[in-house]
Amino acid sequence: MSITVYTKPECNNCDQTKRRLNKHGIEYTTVDVTEDAAAREFVTDRLGYRQMPVVVVDENTHWSGFRIDALDKLAAA
Repeated sequence: MSITVYTKPECNNCDQTKRRLNKHGIEYTTVDVTEDAAAREFVTDRLGYRQMPVVVVDENTHWSGFRIDALDKLAAA
């Protein structure tokens, strides 16, 4: 499983999401959308999200914001 967390600086929900993933021992890659224009375009134009973080598990599993329910479900999988 390859998880990517799209973030931005000074984002409390981004920090909480990463802490929750770390708590569950889930490995992930972080991409800062303020430094990567292609990533920002992917998140906003292709996925349609405007709020960070955006967590992408696979093509069909992704969400925006700090979602405890989704993170815990991911950990249980």
